[in-house]
Amino acid sequence: MRRSNFALRLQPSLMEEARKVAESEGVALNQLINVAVAEKVSTMRTEEYFRERARRVDRAETLRILGRAGKGKPPMAGDELPPDWKEKSGTKKVGRLTTRRGVMSSARKPTKVSGTT
Repeated sequence: MRRSNFALRLQPSLMEEARKVAESEGVALNQLINVAVAEKVSTMRTEEYFRERARRVDRAETLRILGRAGKGKPPMAGDELPPDWKEKSGTKKVGRLTTRRGVMSSARKPTKVSGTT
């Protein structure tokens, strides 16, 4: 593996926090930064992968397949709905997801915080 050097300028407060985390994790500061960069790159590549997959989706076919799921088969142990689950008109809860008119969305809206993944 080829190694390269890069002069990294961090704000003093961020550098101090990074040092504290590295120390508490028992790793060198350089290793902590390497792992942090690797995690960020991986996150961004994964996000792009799923974005590309979403562009190729055939919603009608997906909904057709989901509509057939479980037909003619009784629920298995562990498939029960929670006692407080109620079906609203036009809305069905599927685990942590909500479906409305055939479109799945998260029950809670994701929040984006600047500077985080």
